[in-house]
Amino acid sequence: RPSPEEALQWRDSLEKLLQNPYGLASFRSFLRSEFSEENAEFWVACEDYKKTKSPMKMAEKAKKIYEEFIQTEAPKEVNIDHFTKVVTMKNLVEPSPSSFDVAQKRIFALMEKDSLPRFVRSEFYQELIK
Repeated sequence: RPSPEEALQWRDSLEKLLQNPYGLASFRSFLRSEFSEENAEFWVACEDYKKTKSPMKMAEKAKKIYEEFIQTEAPKEVNIDHFTKVVTMKNLVEPSPSSFDVAQKRIFALMEKDSLPRFVRSEFYQELIK
């Protein structure tokens, strides 16, 4: 469990929140409670994808991420604009570590602007900083 001081930093830094295993878990629980967990799941999947070295594995993971989060009617479709979707699909012709960067940045910005302020106001977060 993080110290209250550590948890307090999360108010101003979604990055610190997502990099802390406890912070990520608590943020995901919060998102699950508001039915928007796919954003954090997508972000985590992208982080994992970027660490993939083998081109074969990278292509497999790219396909999985695309089918799970990007394609229209995907089971956990993330809310990205048409332009971002098109750019991402083009990037997947030849998968590289940066294939999902544009979409991941959009989702990060969405969580930062939208979900983080609600998380910070939530009872769950308030308990952490006591």
